[in-house]
Amino acid sequence: MLWETCTWRSNFGTNDISEDNVNMEYLKEGICFSHGKDKDGKALFIIKSKLHYKGVKDFPELQRCIVYWFERLEREGNGNQISLFFDMGESGLSNLDMDLIKYLIGLFKTYYPNFLNYIIIFEMPWVLNAAFKIIKSWLPAKAIPKIKNLNKSSLKDYVDPNDALICWGGNNDYTFQFVSAVQTNGDNAFNDKLDNKKVHFAENSPLTEQSPTSIGDQINEEQLLSIEPGEAITFNKDGNDVNGIITLKNITNDKSLSYKIKTTSPDKFRVRPSSGVLQPSEQRTVTVILQAGHNIRGLLHNDRFLVMCLPLKNGNATAQELTALWKSEKPTEMHRLRCCNGNNENNELQKSHSILTSTMAGNDRNIDVFFSKISRLEENYSKLRNEVTTIKYMHFISILLIIVIVVLLIYDYALKIDIQNSMDQQDCHIHDL
Repeated sequence: MLWETCTWRSNFGTNDISEDNVNMEYLKEGICFSHGKDKDGKALFIIKSKLHYKGVKDFPELQRCIVYWFERLEREGNGNQISLFFDMGESGLSNLDMDLIKYLIGLFKTYYPNFLNYIIIFEMPWVLNAAFKIIKSWLPAKAIPKIKNLNKSSLKDYVDPNDALICWGGNNDYTFQFVSAVQTNGDNAFNDKLDNKKVHFAENSPLTEQSPTSIGDQINEEQLLSIEPGEAITFNKDGNDVNGIITLKNITNDKSLSYKIKTTSPDKFRVRPSSGVLQPSEQRTVTVILQAGHNIRGLLHNDRFLVMCLPLKNGNATAQELTALWKSEKPTEMHRLRCCNGNNENNELQKSHSILTSTMAGNDRNIDVFFSKISRLEENYSKLRNEVTTIKYMHFISILLIIVIVVLLIYDYALKIDIQNSMDQQDCHIHDL
């Protein structure tokens, strides 16, 4: 885990994250920020759910903003823990972003272990109870007791009223305004501890000897295999089928290559052909098929593919020889691919990917089912709202008609009395005559 964390920090550029290379607009919006402490003295990292809408913001940029805050809080607190505070007041289904929550859990679980004190869920709407059950399934068993589902009356048990904002029922009248981190010596580092935390990889370190089971890019000085597309497989719906295409090309003129394709979700995809031999300069199209029963929305950020290759001395090797070769040799070259929904207009957002390990992939089917239920719930809610509006309108019309009828009856009654009085006066006049 330590080596994986160091590798991630190197690839993500964690040590170099500063206000100069993150999206300042996102930071200043106040979707996530830090203010106050819990009763254990741990800083609160607040997620203002009602300000976030799934799919609107660039997900990689949002990831960088979160890591910026994690790094800043860790430095400012000298490694002290933080409490994750989900302020869910006035939020609804449109504010639910399972990928963002999964990303946060992945950071705490894999790259910032022992950094979490509590997960405070404040004023969670009842409509999100189903999502909460799925989220709990992503957490390790030891993390479950850290979850605190609170409201305005119970918040005081974990956050002092003087630290709690007024909108939470507390006494603190704080209004969010982004404040830059303290700069030192005029450089881009937040403080002088930053340089001490940088990780440098020595020459001939194990970084160059990655295990083939890890999903990462590994390229020789001489590239052997060309992959199209280079970063993400675009999935498009064709009738009832959802397919993606990978084009492989042996770009050498004198070497035969054996290739193999793996995925983090083998139960979700069928890759045809998933392995084979490419002769010099040969090109081949590989089809990736999304299995029936899986929602294409579940492709976002969760699933990855690894294309590996090995040079062959014998281009006519048998299947048994290829199997033995893959067991005894490490891949010479590896390419990582993410998933992209081609039916979505904003493909750049869809190319975002989760950094979570593949151990979480088993929950994908639950996510698909959840999104399906959420969609049906939204449809039913829309129908119910229209019906309620219609009933209210009919009720208003009915009341209006009743009022009109009552007015007419009163008018009719008054008219009859007036006529009767007129007739009585005429009778009296005739009698006098």
